[in-house]
Formats: sequence, C-alpha cells, structure tokens
Amino acid sequence: MEARTGFKPKKAMKQLSFPPALLDDLRQVERLMLERTQTRSAVLGIAGQHLLNSGGKRLRAVLTLLAARLGTYRLEDVIHAAAAVELIHAASLVHDDLVDEAERRRGVITVHSRWDHGVALMVGDYLFALAAGEMALSPDPRVIICFSQAVMTVCEGELSPVMSAMPLEKALEEYFYKIGCKTAALFAAGCKAGIISAEGTAEQIEALGQFGYDLGLAFQIMDDILDFTGDEEILGKPAGSDLRQGVITLPLIYAVEAGGGEKLAAMVDSKDEAEIQWAVDEIRRLGVARAHQEAVITIERALGHLEIFPDSSAQQVLREIAEFVIERDR
Repeated sequence: MEARTGFKPKKAMKQLSFPPALLDDLRQVERLMLERTQTRSAVLGIAGQHLLNSGGKRLRAVLTLLAARLGTYRLEDVIHAAAAVELIHAASLVHDDLVDEAERRRGVITVHSRWDHGVALMVGDYLFALAAGEMALSPDPRVIICFSQAVMTVCEGELSPVMSAMPLEKALEEYFYKIGCKTAALFAAGCKAGIISAEGTAEQIEALGQFGYDLGLAFQIMDDILDFTGDEEILGKPAGSDLRQGVITLPLIYAVEAGGGEKLAAMVDSKDEAEIQWAVDEIRRLGVARAHQEAVITIERALGHLEIFPDSSAQQVLREIAEFVIERDR
C-alpha cells in the first residue's frame, strides 16, 4: 500500500547505511560515551563498556544528529544530547533485563547474567547518572526536560504490562500505552532534543517529536513481530520468547481476535513446549500480517510529520530509516 507520503515498503531491505559525515559524527558520540564509562571501579568500567560495545547501530543517537541537521547544525551543540539518549537507552536495557531476568539480548549475554543482579543494578543507575551529566552539558535546558520526562515515561511503561490478549479494545489500549512509554517516548525525546539543539522552531520540535514517537511505535511492533518470525541464531532467542515469558504483544492480540480465541490467549500461561509451538504457528498464521500492516500505517503517519521540512539529505536519511524499520530482519 502506498500512502500520500510516497512511502512504499520494499520487498527486502536488511541493511542500513549512513553518509560518511554522519558516521564521523556518530563515531565522536561513541568516543564520548566510552570516555564517560572510564571509572575507578573496574567492574563498573568493564560492565559499562561491555554494554556500550554491544549497542548496534546507535539508532537513537543517529536520529538526534539527523534532527539537528534539519536546523542550524553544530556537532558541539548536539553531541551531548546524542550521547545522553544512548546512555539512557543502555541503562533502560540493563534494568529491563533485570525485570525480565533475561540471560541474553540479541545473542549477547546480559550484564546481570555475566556478573550479578547487584552489579547490573549499579551499572544501570551509573549509566542513567552519566546521561544526566550529558543533558546538563547541552546548551539548551529544554534538553534536560525532554530526557527527564522520557525516563519517567519509560519507567511507567516497564511497569505497565498488557494484562490479557482479549477483549481486543482493552488489549490494544494497554499494548500501545506500554510501547508508547517503553520505546516510542525515547525516540521522540531524541528527535526533539536534536532539533532543540539546532535552534528549531516550536512547530519543528513538535513535528520531530511526533515523527520519533510514531517511528518508535513501529520499531517496537516490528520487534514484537520478529520475536515470532526472526532467525533464532540472529536474535539469540527462540521464536515465541515473549510468549514463553508471558508477555502479550500485538501479533498475539491480533491472532486471538482473528480466530485463535480463548485457547490461544491462554498460551501466555502455558509451560508445555508443544502447546507453545502450536501457539507460535497460529500467531504466525493469524496475527503477523495484520501487525505488520499496523507498523506500515504507523510509519506512513511518521513520514507525514516530516513534510514541514524542505527536502535535504538529512530528511532523506530519516525516510530511509523509516523504511528500514519496516523491512529489518533483526
């Protein structure tokens, strides 16, 4: 389906590349983050670097840098915001894994599995403190407001589970509230902090915040789809890992509504591997396509928020990121 924004998903887009100038700036952000994790405590330093070194594509920092490029761009003005958003994300992953008691995240051993819960808790707190320091170094105090509100919202999302896959309306309300808090809020904060650091107007700040929020929603929906369809070797966990942990996500909600009914909804409480495998197959059959369509619609909405900006290389990369979010396989 092609929307008025001109967005049309491709059949395959598994890799995302960035322009050299953006990569240079991102490397400076990463150097800053690694410098900040140097500490007198060997355990904190090793654990923090272990976590930061497994940070993937630094998508949140990239969004912050690109948002700034839509305004008056100076790396020295936005670098602290870009580092802060990644440090917050890293901290939230540590605490998230503690809550979920996850042993691995995308194939990488989690901090609390490699050390212990106490170390993991302190590492998460330490990373949050480092993020606060970076916020304070940003030239515009509104950056602090953006990120502090986002951190509170992320915590609210982590503590707001979806209670049941039915009835549909209640399940959808709880699901979108949770992912809006847990994932989308930080995407939005990064985008807003970027354009704030680049002297953006109130209209631009609002537009990029909405873009980031919708992009974050779609990103999490795709994460939840990949839990059922992704390559186990790449993701580092078996298909249906969320289901095994009793986590209710959009593919399950839609599969229940499409015919899976109470039997499928009850699988979040099952410990029987044969039943879980049946549920995974049913979710793939009944819920994945509809969940993916929801992600596509959400990306179309996100792209609409970019229309107030003139065409530029930064805007084009933001559009490419949106397409990547829909087509990624990990």
